Amino acid sequence: MVFRGRDDLRVLLGTVYRALNDWRWGQQAGEGDTRFVIGRGRVAGLPLDDAMVFELGDDGRIRRVRPHLRPWLGTTLFALILGAKMAHHPGVIRRALRG
Repeated sequence: MVFRGRDDLRVLLGTVYRALNDWRWGQQAGEGDTRFVIGRGRVAGLPLDDAMVFELGDDGRIRRVRPHLRPWLGTTLFALILGAKMAHHPGVIRRALRG
């Protein structure tokens, strides 16, 4: 799925961060047009870690985000919660599925 535009990203990211508890980001690292940051928190009481990779455009703005979530159980529960909450926004889902 590919989410684009401020309005769709606002819905997605708002939904993501409402599902997480005690989320903390570490320090950013990387060089050139690639950066990454490690995040840790909980989802419904289970641990969830993320190694988030950002690809930047020539203007320094984020062009692409690639999350790498673990462990499996926390990731699965997060996906279920996120899917249920995003179901309230079918237009956003339709646009993201078109890529």
